[in-house]
Amino acid sequence: MKESKSALLVGVGGQGAILTAKVLVNGLMKAGYDVKMSEVHGMSQRGGSVSTQVHWGEKVWSPVIGKGAADIIVAFEKMEAVRYADFLKPDGVAVINDYEMASSSIAAGLCEYPQGCLEAMQKHYRCLVLNAEKIAEDLGNAKCMNIVLFGGMVKALHMDDIDWETVIAETVPPKFRELNLKAYRAGYEAV
Repeated sequence: MKESKSALLVGVGGQGAILTAKVLVNGLMKAGYDVKMSEVHGMSQRGGSVSTQVHWGEKVWSPVIGKGAADIIVAFEKMEAVRYADFLKPDGVAVINDYEMASSSIAAGLCEYPQGCLEAMQKHYRCLVLNAEKIAEDLGNAKCMNIVLFGGMVKALHMDDIDWETVIAETVPPKFRELNLKAYRAGYEAV
């Protein structure tokens, strides 16, 4: 009835990966799916890596996504796409934000930001690349780039049977509701 799917949302602390996962989970639960979610914060408050795993279907037993098992990776930062690439199924899709966020070691000058992240991903995987930061800035607030990416994810997975706008409106703080609805639509159209 309801095929099992999994999504891995990855980024850097403060980018909104966890809020985005909560929007996804809320919508899937409203649609009647059994949903499991796991999040890893790591050093997220210090600009470290954040990952959220969401697994859904008629019945799922665990949120854990093994290597080579994710239907989609949504990368809020392009280096994070490469870091988690081995979790993507061979026929999966990566929605990648063409955005660089320097880690603490890069910011401290201990190493350089790796070049060719997008090219490496595109060589091995089906990728949909968005400049979510620019789209969000054009809407008036760069902080909504997470919901821009969420719109791209919804379209990439053909999940149009869920009323995502209502879910977003119910999940995000009221003062950011209209901005996030615009961000969702813009991300959906950008893919």
